[in-house]
Amino acid sequence: MPSPYFTPEHDTFRASVRRFLEKEVAPNADAWEKERRIPRSIFARMGELGFLGLLFPPELGGAGGDVFHAVAFLEELPRSRMGGFCAAVSVQQFMATQHIFRWGTEALKQRYVAPSVAGKAVGALAVTEPDAGSDVSALRTRAVRKDDHFLLNGSKIFITNGADGQFLTVAAKTAPEHGVGGISLFVVDTDLPGVRVARRLEKIGWHSSDTAELAFEDVKVPLDRLIGEENMGFYYLMEAFQLERLCGAAIGVGSARLCLDETLAYMRERKAFGRPLTKFQALTHKLADLATEVESARCLVHHAAWLHQNGHACVRECSMAKLLGTEVAKRVADECLQLFGGFGLMEEYPISRFYRDARPGTIVAGTSEIMREIIARILVDDAEPPPVSARSS
Repeated sequence: MPSPYFTPEHDTFRASVRRFLEKEVAPNADAWEKERRIPRSIFARMGELGFLGLLFPPELGGAGGDVFHAVAFLEELPRSRMGGFCAAVSVQQFMATQHIFRWGTEALKQRYVAPSVAGKAVGALAVTEPDAGSDVSALRTRAVRKDDHFLLNGSKIFITNGADGQFLTVAAKTAPEHGVGGISLFVVDTDLPGVRVARRLEKIGWHSSDTAELAFEDVKVPLDRLIGEENMGFYYLMEAFQLERLCGAAIGVGSARLCLDETLAYMRERKAFGRPLTKFQALTHKLADLATEVESARCLVHHAAWLHQNGHACVRECSMAKLLGTEVAKRVADECLQLFGGFGLMEEYPISRFYRDARPGTIVAGTSEIMREIIARILVDDAEPPPVSARSS
């Protein structure tokens, strides 16, 4: 279908991503879900194909693509048939490394971003804590400057890639007395003394991705692992959240479209009262409503992505896209499971995994409630937050 956002180059790229996922990833979905792990070899393979550095420049091994290469990639990721794979790969490429690329030194980029793009190192973004989820200002993890290093103490939870990754982008308080103005970001190697996986977390969905609770006990983080300026971490996180929300939104839309395709195929084959389910108006009208919602969400995601790519203020639109995209994905999975009837409850049918994997989307990367609060505050105050450059010294 023609699009004002995607060029023939984007379409060709999308097709290559789809072929890779359907040929080299999806056939392994059941095994990786049972093993609760994604082999590191698939990251290396994606690095070979140029799928892990879409927004990074060639100097770092990246593809030098634009936001719509990323959107096409994210919309296709659900064809892996694993929500956990979508989470692990999107965190690796668009979250764990983005802060290092945007604000880190050249040395940090070469040490962490380049290997990530090549698929030789897997990273995680470690922000959420047991007592500080959506409220980033409430972080308790501390990093105290000591001569040639920072001494890091604290804990993180719900960290995707946290158990098996090689490095972490960690948010910690460096000046607690300054509130949000006292948070800094660091790159922390997971093999440093004092970095510990407290436990692997078992989830109702996203089984293939590792999710961890982490503990930091007197970890000596070298001074040169500080990302950007000290005490600017909160603002870096806030600005990067727009891309993170677009990730959740695009994956949600891609998952919902695939879920509808799978459901329609099932309904064409499944018969009731001697007729295919597609001959029952009550059921097909349900599909029509769901397809309309998905297309509406997709258009909003693309609009928000265009604003982001062209440097426009888009906190409102990215928050709306994340809210709508993930809520629609959840609703589509729920309604489609109903259309499968009793078979929808069986593990052997794909809809059961769609149902489980859609649920985390409205929680991760900012809950739907937080998205509504952000949107409401912008509407009431009639203004968006200024960019980081307006705060940086």
